[in-house]
Amino acid sequence: MQFTDAMHLLVIGLAQGSGYALVALGFVFIYRATEIVNFAHGELMMLGAFAVLTFAELWGLGFWLGAAMGILSLGVFGYALDALVMRRVIGESQSSIFILTVALGVMLKALAGMIWGYTPLVLNVPFQGTVDIGGMVIATNRIAVIIGTVLICIALYLFLGRTRLGLAMQAASQNQLAAYYSRVPVKRLISVIWAIGAMVAATAGVLMAPVTQVSPEITAIGIKALAGAVVGGFGSIPGALLGCLLIGVAEPFLDYTYPPLQGVYAYAIMLVVLLVRPEGLIPQTFRKKV
Repeated sequence: MQFTDAMHLLVIGLAQGSGYALVALGFVFIYRATEIVNFAHGELMMLGAFAVLTFAELWGLGFWLGAAMGILSLGVFGYALDALVMRRVIGESQSSIFILTVALGVMLKALAGMIWGYTPLVLNVPFQGTVDIGGMVIATNRIAVIIGTVLICIALYLFLGRTRLGLAMQAASQNQLAAYYSRVPVKRLISVIWAIGAMVAATAGVLMAPVTQVSPEITAIGIKALAGAVVGGFGSIPGALLGCLLIGVAEPFLDYTYPPLQGVYAYAIMLVVLLVRPEGLIPQTFRKKV
């Protein structure tokens, strides 16, 4: 393998890992606030991509306005999903909640297939084309995924650490009872966390759409994002980012080395990490109190 080939695979891996990381952020946000693993999160990413496609292409609003409306509509959907469905199962067993989220994912995927069909659709984005860096030709849509992920992570970091709403969310996620007695609207904040998770997932769907195209099958990205979150340490935001980047970078090199196992390396890495370090690479730094 030549150096330029290795660098090209590295860029592809960073772009894939960045897409996984955006989805994993939603997993971790929701889990830290509610201790619920939302197995339908990949379907929220898929719905976000379809929503943007509908506003931008089918309704002719253009990419930027369509992206804004599609992402905001997923935020509303995520808020309503918690307020109307998930809030009703608080206190139920983990197995019941697991079955509920899996069933939601199956229903959302089937609904998307009935509305938009199962044929992959193309979302025209302004960051199409290629760029030549030192003789290495790189697709600009992959660079856009990396840059978009960095910007969203910075924005979320500043939001959670520098705003009253973000600090209230952190308080509610670490100790709901203490936050409630401090007059923090815990239920509303948890719904907002679901909304933010859905919008971040929708953004991931939009950024990954030029690479994967838009179809119900892109929900597989959500499973790999979950694997990345487990590798990094479920409940840890830095761990989720690290785990997803690790899987994203490793996949293209492993696929190149041994193609017959293409598509399963993410889960093999997760299995190895669980055997060696069950708590993940960067475990959660605090014990949750409810």
